[in-house]
Amino acid sequence: MTTTDALFCSLTPLRLAELVRSARHAVCYAGPGLQLDLAQAMVEVAGRVGKEMLTVSLDFDDRVMRMGYGNVDAVKLLLDAGIAVQSSPGLRTALVVVDNEGYIFTPTALYLEAEPTDGAASNAVRMSGEQVSQALARLSPAAKTIAIAQAKTPEAKQHIEALTVDVVSAPITPEKLAEVTSSLETAPPVRFDLARQVRVFEPYLQYVELSLTGAAIQRHRMAIPEKIQNLGGSEELENRLRTTFELIEKGSKLSSKPLEDALNEIRKNFTPSLGKDHGRVVLKAAKPHLVTRLKEFRIKLEAHQKSVAEDLQKHLDTSREQIVAYYLQRVIEAKPDAVRGQSLNGEVSEMAAKRWLTGQLDRVFPSAESLIQEMKLEERYKDVTFETLNREDFLDSVKAAFPDVDWQKAYSEFKAAGQSEAKDQMGK
Repeated sequence: MTTTDALFCSLTPLRLAELVRSARHAVCYAGPGLQLDLAQAMVEVAGRVGKEMLTVSLDFDDRVMRMGYGNVDAVKLLLDAGIAVQSSPGLRTALVVVDNEGYIFTPTALYLEAEPTDGAASNAVRMSGEQVSQALARLSPAAKTIAIAQAKTPEAKQHIEALTVDVVSAPITPEKLAEVTSSLETAPPVRFDLARQVRVFEPYLQYVELSLTGAAIQRHRMAIPEKIQNLGGSEELENRLRTTFELIEKGSKLSSKPLEDALNEIRKNFTPSLGKDHGRVVLKAAKPHLVTRLKEFRIKLEAHQKSVAEDLQKHLDTSREQIVAYYLQRVIEAKPDAVRGQSLNGEVSEMAAKRWLTGQLDRVFPSAESLIQEMKLEERYKDVTFETLNREDFLDSVKAAFPDVDWQKAYSEFKAAGQSEAKDQMGK
């Protein structure tokens, strides 16, 4: 590997593996995790300089690997090769020392971003010889042993021996390895390239479902009790009475149409549809305004509930009276057994017929309170997923729904996040 004296530098996975392979005496690595290529380089070096001259410290935890800091197979490879691997919980900064050359660098969480490539911004700081010795001595007993072995003078060895180890660590046991492996098999890490692609659009869009339930009382129908159905009637209720009865006649002032129109206007302005297979979305930048409009709508809904409460009960009572009047004479003439069985003379009086009809209707007729209590606006939000992003027409649908937004930057990031060669749909 070609090195320079630059203090700040870029340490890509390829350069890191090359650095390790160049080792002639010892390798020390510490960080949240390591990937398979780096582990393979370490195994090669161990065969040349001896496995005791390599020491590795990791935050060996399944959560760390789900963040994309490392690979459990890389750890298995090292352990199978007899290379000592320590578990140091909480490590996030990384350190690599090859012979007397050392770097402190920022490892990449693949869940958040792709590994740096050649020419990327600096992510590492070159350490001085004194800093290398200090870091090794304070990292772990094994690293301290290597630092002592590499000391060039008795005084330097004595100085290193006097230093205390700062990092708490313990060997990775077979039990811990089995525990982490089992956890990752039960709940595997997501594909990091896909997760990064999803996060490109997460700041922009969110799916939204708005539904107004219970307000359309004009659509409520009540099933006429079977015992009443075949008793006859007048023309006034002819259009409302079949085997069911419209509780509210069409065109009533109790209709929810003004509310539905207002909600549809909100949908049109803030939640355009991406098509029947995608649903509606809202720009997260516009979501606060949507929430404000929905709060205002709920105030209207509450006012509607209060204004119709009294009229609705009166209307329901009138409808009930119409049904009773509609069937009253038919009950008197038909003399249903249920009514005749309560008569002392075998005749059915008007009062008895009305009482029987009222009892039958009580079982099925709702109260105004029960109808009004069901009126509510429901709103549900869902973030985008890779499955939706990966649909062929998704990006075109987004562009059509929000023509004033420049989606080219987002789509370029989307392609880069997945390192994809997919066709540029947004550039059509």
